[in-house]
Amino acid sequence: MATTKRTRKKNSYYAGLDIGGTTIKAMLVDSAGQQVGKIVEVRSLAGEGHRKTFGQLKKALKALCKNAKILEADVAAIGMDVPAPCSNGVIWDKANMAADWLGVNVRDTFAKVINKPVYMTNDCNAAAYGEYLLRPGTTSGLLYAAPGTGLGGGLVLAGGTVFEGANGLAMELGDITIPFRESGKLPVDASGREGALEAWVSLVALRRQLALQLKKKKYAKHPLNDSKTPIEERAFKVRNYAEDGDALALEIFGIQARALGYALGDAASLFDPGLIVIGGGMAETKPHFRDWYIEAIRSGFRERAEKCYQFSPLDPDKATTTIEWAIGGDAAAAYGAAMKGRELV
Repeated sequence: MATTKRTRKKNSYYAGLDIGGTTIKAMLVDSAGQQVGKIVEVRSLAGEGHRKTFGQLKKALKALCKNAKILEADVAAIGMDVPAPCSNGVIWDKANMAADWLGVNVRDTFAKVINKPVYMTNDCNAAAYGEYLLRPGTTSGLLYAAPGTGLGGGLVLAGGTVFEGANGLAMELGDITIPFRESGKLPVDASGREGALEAWVSLVALRRQLALQLKKKKYAKHPLNDSKTPIEERAFKVRNYAEDGDALALEIFGIQARALGYALGDAASLFDPGLIVIGGGMAETKPHFRDWYIEAIRSGFRERAEKCYQFSPLDPDKATTTIEWAIGGDAAAAYGAAMKGRELV
């Protein structure tokens, strides 16, 4: 997805710009792919339009160069990622971004503004690639799942190719359908789709599940059972309660983890990735809760996945699919984007 191609120089640098709904995270790598300086964070103005966001991207790039004591001219290429489906520089669905992101080749427009070649992909593809590169020697593929406000996904094939699909729209894990019911009905996600995984694993799902749990007699005196506070506000507190071992919160996250693991069992049948990495905000929780949550995902996976995607027929003690936490933290996408930018020259 390059706009131009140049010869890579030993003293060249490459910037990764991870555009989020509220924050832009930026990273600089050198010609060897090693991080240079610290991560830079600036406010994202994605909700106010791509032109205003370009100004923030330039601000982040300037800060990166200042920290590394290099000139902006030393940055040979840029990789950036956006929180929306995109293909060949064009965003297909604005998600939480302003409407003017649609119908514009954002990649090529920014390349002209910055006068550098630019690579663009979605945030989960970038994070998946970053996680893959952080595991040198990996011989399998890597399937990335990021539960959060929604549920994003990315896939790196064995050998290191990012799988984006024909139109750059692949790996929308939240669209997978699972047969779980709630009060005898298939719940719907934010788009109104019955039985979609995002109807179980998302902020919208958490709000609905919290409201249902609070109706139970055993939670009548729970601190979150405060009708004066909107459910949206109370839902943001559930993760903190879960980290502290609260029974109601753990019940909700147990439901979500089982659903995610179950769906990943089906994903394993399609892609046979060998390695599944769980990222997003859940990867940043307290260690004891992280351990509990990922084991609940693994349990859901074991419930659904065919045995061959769990253990080798030649060695029953050898797992054929491993599920583990992301190791790149919230910098994985910026790193992956930077390394994709590096591939342009």
